[in-house]
Amino acid sequence: MNFAKFSPRLWFLLGFIGCCSLLATGAYMQFAEELEPCPLCISQRLAILATGIIFLLAALHNKAYKAYAISAAVSALIGASISARHVWLQHLPPDQVPECSPGLEYVFQHFPLTETIKLMLTGTGECSQIEGIFLGLTIPGWTLIAFLILAAFSLLTIWLQSKADESQT
Repeated sequence: MNFAKFSPRLWFLLGFIGCCSLLATGAYMQFAEELEPCPLCISQRLAILATGIIFLLAALHNKAYKAYAISAAVSALIGASISARHVWLQHLPPDQVPECSPGLEYVFQHFPLTETIKLMLTGTGECSQIEGIFLGLTIPGWTLIAFLILAAFSLLTIWLQSKADESQT
């Protein structure tokens, strides 16, 4: 099968579907499995949402696919850096784990926006808790892999389209 013949719109639509699947998985874990997301988990979901929106806009717009692909890759890599921090926090020795913070609802109501954003991006002691392991990786570990795949998938669109353009000439 020659993947280079698929249009960038299809690739971006597949990326959007992947992001929707990741968000649905997070919602399932939160509401069905009752795993309460920590600040870093919420930040990762926002990065998945941003990446998915970029993929959707790219699929609908069908212009400037390189700019969309790079934007989606940057968004995914920002999410990957948040996931990497989360994985790092989970591997800290117990005596080096930061203190837990008040709940996010309290933080949103009583802290300035800059402090709230800082808390959501740096994590707290609750972010170091490991809620489950699947095939040797924690949820943030799998999320890190998903972000790296989304970034590669996005950049792959540029490469595949250049291959398709070469074959047409």
